[in-house]
Amino acid sequence: MRRVVVTGIGAVTPLGVGAKQSWTRLINGQSGIVSLGDRFNAIPSRVAGLVPQGAKSDGKWNAEERLDKGDARKMALFAQYAYTAAQEAVLDAGLQNLSDEARENVGVNIGSGIGSFEDVVKTTLAFDQGGYSKVSPLFVPRLLINLAAGHISMKFNFRGPSLAPSTACTTGSHAIGDAFNIIRYSKSTRVVLAGAAESCIEPLALAGFARARSLSTGFNDIPEEASRPFDRGRDGFVIAEGAGVVVLEDLEHALERGAPEIYAEVVGYGLASDAYHVTAPDPSGRGAFLSMKRALEDAELRPRDVDYVNAHATSTPLGDSAENRAIRNLMLGEGGYEHAQQVNVSSSKGAVGHLLGAAGGVEGIFTALAVRHNILPPTINLQCPGPALKEKDDNLDGWDLNYVPFEKQEQQVNYAVSNSFGFGGTCASICFKKYTE
Repeated sequence: MRRVVVTGIGAVTPLGVGAKQSWTRLINGQSGIVSLGDRFNAIPSRVAGLVPQGAKSDGKWNAEERLDKGDARKMALFAQYAYTAAQEAVLDAGLQNLSDEARENVGVNIGSGIGSFEDVVKTTLAFDQGGYSKVSPLFVPRLLINLAAGHISMKFNFRGPSLAPSTACTTGSHAIGDAFNIIRYSKSTRVVLAGAAESCIEPLALAGFARARSLSTGFNDIPEEASRPFDRGRDGFVIAEGAGVVVLEDLEHALERGAPEIYAEVVGYGLASDAYHVTAPDPSGRGAFLSMKRALEDAELRPRDVDYVNAHATSTPLGDSAENRAIRNLMLGEGGYEHAQQVNVSSSKGAVGHLLGAAGGVEGIFTALAVRHNILPPTINLQCPGPALKEKDDNLDGWDLNYVPFEKQEQQVNYAVSNSFGFGGTCASICFKKYTE
């Protein structure tokens, strides 16, 4: 069974275009959440994590500078983000000069939770108003979730497996975990680009999430404070967009070709189903507990070996409470820590919002960088951890972990876990290890 390492990273997030820029702003406690424009005035939630628009030289998004001529027409925005993140990851890993033969053993596993919502909305309106002739011949190719992976495979001539999971907000973690399994068990695939992308900040999408009472509505005038993981004042998640892509590679292959950097090793992958409700988690946190437990079993680790948990924590009242309970039960249970404050857990969603299907890709990068640099990224906007005020629960027992509030913390991180959970009860956890020869 092969050892699998992270040799490249690429990201497009509300903190900027570029994994290292996003990481720097994250650990400095900055926010990428902004107010939405007039198109969203009829929606109760009018804040989002938007990829900043501007010049490439400033680490911002400009499609004309980021894409080849004609690509913006062929690619939906989520696929554009995926390709840009993949391009950064390829360059970071030094894969751009692979031989034609070597490219046969490089796969792509990049998914999306929703895909091109914008194309569905615009084409539906165009068809309703103008009929058949108003439907673009590129409508279906732009719509398909697997076309992000397809465009990346074609751009770089990677002829290994081309896959595209779509498992709601767990998509990015499933992409990384499944790629991990492909490499360690495959006879041919040595490298896989893995992650996810999302871009569906449309009034109709926000209306749907708002009607499901999932979104934050109480911070429209102070958007940077809207996403509040684990905080008592949380009232829902903040929708966001972007992409996160990692290069996973067989360690032997990485060493043979002289990979410029090894960020971390992937050593465990755990899966579970909450099996409880379409949108709400089991209050006991059973699914989250099982996915983390199975990831540690896969890695042959005890709970006390984990130095840091990058929580899924989206800032929803029920979701954060269930995950907090799951983490606490696992990390303070058999084989766990003696004291709650020894358990380090934070959520980067305070800074970037919830990237839906892309969340696990971006947060997998942040977790690998935490391991690489021995830094715990902060949970911003965390003034008082506990059950949400709207839960009408004043019991603060069980809210005593180290949530890394407001400011980063420096400490040795040998093992870290990244969590992702999604609608339908799907759960995934990935365990990263500090690379040693």
